[in-house]
Amino acid sequence: MPSRILQAQNSEFGACVGGMFYLGDLNQKKLFKLNLKDPALNQLHFAGGFMYRYNISPRLAVKADFLFGKVSSTDVGTDMAERNLSFSSPITEFSAEIELNFFELYNTTGKNRFSPYIFAGLTVFSFNPQASLIVDEQPQTFELHSMGTEGQGLEGGPKPYSLTSVALPFGIGIKFTMGRYFSIGAEWGLRWTFTDYIDDVGGRYYDNDLLRENYGDLVARLADRSPELVDSEGTPLATHVSGHARGNETTHDAYSFAGITMTVKFGNEDRACRLKLPRKRH
Repeated sequence: MPSRILQAQNSEFGACVGGMFYLGDLNQKKLFKLNLKDPALNQLHFAGGFMYRYNISPRLAVKADFLFGKVSSTDVGTDMAERNLSFSSPITEFSAEIELNFFELYNTTGKNRFSPYIFAGLTVFSFNPQASLIVDEQPQTFELHSMGTEGQGLEGGPKPYSLTSVALPFGIGIKFTMGRYFSIGAEWGLRWTFTDYIDDVGGRYYDNDLLRENYGDLVARLADRSPELVDSEGTPLATHVSGHARGNETTHDAYSFAGITMTVKFGNEDRACRLKLPRKRH
């Protein structure tokens, strides 16, 4: 009696854990900047999430990621130390990506079980920049978006920015299949965003006196933090002139995730469904 072989779908569900860092106006060059001696200078933070992968073929897959993490940076110890800005921001993202394996990848005995891959896709993410400031001799943390530190909402200032944006994720990785049901891997990916305000720094200094007049002393202090420092004679540094560059207006911010992945497979490609077909009668 003849039979027909139907290939089952090959889906994976799992988790990913690793680290997240940022590139932007407060960190333009250094990757994976980890400082174990001074946590305040540490720019690599824990990140993790969940993922679903659907293997279209041994060479091609589509993947959905849900990640959460944190990014931060500071001018301390850099060539921009006199600017004296710092920030931290939670990141929550959802990504849809296409993966292309360099080799055909199987979970069947006797066939190739590992492959490097590249990926690219689209990310939607949220962020919320914050900064700490000493107020009444106590450190307090403030959400910067609503404060208008670059004159958002005032005459001549930029438009308020959104706390949700999109990014283009791309990167590389490697996968290993373990038996029929499990897979592990490692990947690194950069998210090139369409916002310049993950760090709340995007344009130019607004007139500090007008900020104080319209938004109060707290906003003026958070907008220009150079006066917190002193020169060699102990005199506080002056505030910046209105219109002076506060950040790089020509580039957007980016952030990156690097970590390991662990998935469980559902519907292995080496499993087949054989349907018996009725005999033809002559």
